[in-house]
Amino acid sequence: MVDALTGNVADLVAEAGTRVPGHAALVDQASGRTLTWQHVDAAVDAFAGTLLQAGLVPGDRVAVALPTSPEFAVVLFGVLRAGGIAVPISVQSPARELTRVLTDSGAELVVGSLPDDVSAEVTVLAPADLDATAEITVPVPARGGEDVAVLCYTSGTAGVPRGVMLSHRALLSNVEQCAALKPAPVTATDRVLLVVPLFHAYGLGPGLLQVAAAGATAVLMETFAAERALAVCAEHRVTALVGVPAMYQAFAAVPADRLAEALSAVRLLTSGAAPLAPALLAAIKHATGLSVFEGYGLTETGPVLTSTLVGGYAKPGSVGRPLPGVELALVDSDGRPVGVAPDPDEPAWVDTWDDDDESETGRVAACGPNLFSGYWPDGAHGPDADGWFRTGDVGYLDADGDLCLVDRANDLIIVNGFNVYPNEIERVLDELAEVVESAAVGVPDKRTGEQVKAVLVLRAGASLTEDAVREHCAERLARFKVPRSVEFVEALPYSPTGKVRRASLRGSVT
Repeated sequence: MVDALTGNVADLVAEAGTRVPGHAALVDQASGRTLTWQHVDAAVDAFAGTLLQAGLVPGDRVAVALPTSPEFAVVLFGVLRAGGIAVPISVQSPARELTRVLTDSGAELVVGSLPDDVSAEVTVLAPADLDATAEITVPVPARGGEDVAVLCYTSGTAGVPRGVMLSHRALLSNVEQCAALKPAPVTATDRVLLVVPLFHAYGLGPGLLQVAAAGATAVLMETFAAERALAVCAEHRVTALVGVPAMYQAFAAVPADRLAEALSAVRLLTSGAAPLAPALLAAIKHATGLSVFEGYGLTETGPVLTSTLVGGYAKPGSVGRPLPGVELALVDSDGRPVGVAPDPDEPAWVDTWDDDDESETGRVAACGPNLFSGYWPDGAHGPDADGWFRTGDVGYLDADGDLCLVDRANDLIIVNGFNVYPNEIERVLDELAEVVESAAVGVPDKRTGEQVKAVLVLRAGASLTEDAVREHCAERLARFKVPRSVEFVEALPYSPTGKVRRASLRGSVT
C-alpha cells in the first residue's frame, strides 16, 4: 500500500503494474478494449512525459475534460505523476460553468475538448495515446503527501461551486480506510462496474482509486442505462457495483428474474450520494438476494466517511458507522456536541434514548486524515485547528451508533420558526401508491416565511389530486409540515451522482 503521508496517488498504478502486470486493469465498453496494469502504467508514464514537454511545472493545474474512459484514467494519473494538480470537469457542463471553473482554478492546460463558447485562455491537448511509450524519463514525482493532488469542484447544489483541495494524503488515506473494511469493497479478483462519473469524487475515490489500489479490474461505462448495464454485468461477470440510488431505482424496475440472472456473479452492491429508500433496498434484496450497503461522505472528506459495511448489516434508513480512522460527531450551530447515544451497556439505556427525538439531531462533523485542505485557492473554511470539519448535513445517531441522515442544512424548510426536514415529508409522500418519487422544498411565503411545496412523479397511468395528497399528509404530519402546494412533473432533476437538485424545484407557488 502506498504511504499516504508521503506518497503520490499515481504510485497506485506503478505498484499495480509491478505486482500484477498482466492482470486486466481497464475494460472499456465503448471500444471493447482491455488494458493491463503494465500497459496502463506505461501509458501514464508516456502522458506524464508529454505534459513535462509541454512545460508543466509542479503545482500547475490541468483540467481533465474527458468522459469515463481509459483515457480519463491515464490522463489523471499522468497529471499526478508529472507533479501537476488534476482538475476533473464534466464534459456536459454548460460553457458558462466551465469558463468559471477554468478561470477560478487557473488551469492553463486542458486535456480533452471544450465547447466553442468557453471563454478561457487555455491550451487544449489531445487525450492520452494509450499505446504511447515514454519519450523522456519521468522523474520520481516531486509532489505527494500534503500537496494538492486533485481540485474537485462541488456540484453547486448548495450554492456557487467551489474548488475542493484534495491532497495525495487525503485521497490515499481514504483508499486505506475503505480497504480496511470487511468485506473489502474491492479485492484483487473483483471486476467492478464503474458508471458513476470519474470526474466526481465518488467515482474517482471509491471507484477508480480503490480498483487501482487493489490491482482489480474496472469495467468502464460512459453513461448508464439499466438494460445495457445489466448486459455488461452478465458479459464480464461483474462482481462489485459502485452505484447511486437512481441506478438501483432503475434496476428495481427490471423483472426480478432478469435482474437476478444479470447480477448472478455479483458479491457486493454499494451505494452512495444519497440515502436509499427502505422499499428500494427490500426490492433489490428480494430480486437478487443481495443487500445494498450504503455509504456517506462528500467531496470534502475524500469522499467516504461512513458505511453500513462497518457494522456488517445493510440497515434501512442508515448510512452506517465511521470508517476506521474517521471520527464522527453531531454538533449544534455553535459547534457543541449533540445527539450522542448512551452506552448500550448501561442499564435501562433503551428508556433513555429516543432516536425519534428531533432535539438529538445535529450537523455532521468529521475528523480524519481523509479530510480536504480547504477551498481553493487559500484553504479557507477547511478543517478547524483541531482537525474537525462541519458538513452541511443533518442527522442523528441511532441506538447502535449508526448515522441516520435527515437532510442537508441548506435544504431545511423553516415555517413560522419551526424546522421542517424535507426527508420527513418525502417519506410520507412515498407512501402513496401512485407516487414513484417525490421531493419537498421550501418556497417563500409572506406570512410564514416559508411553506412546503411537494413535487411528485406519478406511476404510468396513475392519477392523484392535490387535495388527496394534502389529506394523506394531514393524517400523518403536523399542520405546518403539510404541503401547501403540489406540483406533478414527468421526472425530478438529478445531479450526475443521483442527488435531487432541489434549487430548480422551488420556483414560485401556483
